[in-house]
Parts: sequence; C-alpha cells; structure tokens
Amino acid sequence: MDKPLKTPPPYPIASVDHALRTATILQLEGGATVSQIAERLGVARSTAHRVLAMLVYRDFAVQDEDRVYRAGPVLELASHSQSLVSRLRAAALPHLHRIVDLLDETTNLIVRTGDTARFVASVECGQAVRVGSREGMVFPAHRTTAGLLLLADLTDAELDELYAPERYRDRPADRPDLPRLRAELKRLRRNGFAVNRERSERGLVAVGVPVRDRDGTALAGVSVSMPSVRYDPHRLQPLVAALNATARAVEEDLREGT
Repeated sequence: MDKPLKTPPPYPIASVDHALRTATILQLEGGATVSQIAERLGVARSTAHRVLAMLVYRDFAVQDEDRVYRAGPVLELASHSQSLVSRLRAAALPHLHRIVDLLDETTNLIVRTGDTARFVASVECGQAVRVGSREGMVFPAHRTTAGLLLLADLTDAELDELYAPERYRDRPADRPDLPRLRAELKRLRRNGFAVNRERSERGLVAVGVPVRDRDGTALAGVSVSMPSVRYDPHRLQPLVAALNATARAVEEDLREGT
C-alpha cells in the first residue's frame, strides 16, 4: 500500500499556516476582505488583519482603495475577483453544502494545474470521524479522484507532453506508469466518474465526477471523501447520481454567472 502523500508536521505553526492559506486564496481567487479571510481561516477579524498586514509588508499582498486585499508582486499573478477559480468556487459552495447535508460526508472542489490537483474548496461533514478539509492543498493529479477525471480530458499527445520523462529527471519516482494510466483514464471516460480507494491517503475513499463548461471541457471535479470503513460499494450508484446532480447544478450556476 502507498504511503500517505500528506503527513501533517509534528509541530504545526498556526500563524504560518494561516499566512500560506491566505496567500493561496489571494493568488488563485483574486481578492478578499478581512472578514472573508477571517471566515475562510476560521479566526477572529483581528487575527486575519494581522496576517494580511504581514503579507502586505512582504509584498505578497496589496490593499486596494476599496479595502480589498489582492495578490501582491511576489505572487506574480494578475488575478482578479472574477477569475475562473473564484467563479467556480462561488458557484460550487452552496451545492457542496447541500450534498454534505444529504450524504453527511466531506465534499471538495478540485482544479488541475499541470500535473497537480489543487483543492480550492472543502466542506466538512459533522461526523466525529471524518475526512478533514483539504482546501489549499496540492496533490499529484494522478493520485486524486478529480485529478484523474481532469487528466481523462487530455489527448494522448497532451498526456505525453505533461508526463515527458525529461520533466521528471530529478524525481523519476513521481512519474506515473503511462500505459497503466492511459488504461485507467479510458475506463474513467467510459464510466464518467472515478473512485479513489486509499490512493492519495491511507484510510480514505473518494468518489468524484467532473464539472464541465458549455463546450464539454472539464473545468474541475466535485468529490465526496469518507473514511474507508464507511465506504459501501453498494451505495456507489446513488452516490454518483448525487454528485452528478451537484455538478450539473454548479455548471448551470456558472453559466448564469458568466
């Protein structure tokens, strides 16, 4: 069995984690107020203000005249509040909350950047034993449910370029077995969903479906994650049906907001 990809540090520093998560939000989503950052981090407004002030001091953030904080020059992204990731997250969040109410398991919204998958939204369920929020975390795309679904949208040529051996010269162990990956992606295209049994993290099972634009291109993935002890293969069909309904609702809201 593969070892977990993400192991929390033995001595986590909350202030550093808050700063890094805030920088990621500003970089990917374009901008946020103190209140929005406080809500996202689950901290007091005063704490969020101190985090943002330090990011401004180090040029990771800038503050507009309208008191909105945006990515600074260090982050090197000309993002704005209506970026695709921001619109995706805004469209998806209400539906993620609804599916958590329905299934009582943690749900996620994931996008792909190159050979990585980034969790841009997570809504935790209320169960005592649950999968925690992965928001802001990055995993190899071929090791996550939604990452596989988004890779399945690529042509063979695009897949070859993405996983060209020279790109992995310094980390050959990170390069997937392409023939095996192609066979898996072919099956995912046929099924329209993906199941991840402890592939990204031990003791975790995830099921996901793609979110597509009006042209049919996969923009993101919606997944539900649960402890493997609670996964029942006999529930897979209704689980996928619920996820597909969620994905269609996100697509509709995204089109209306365009």
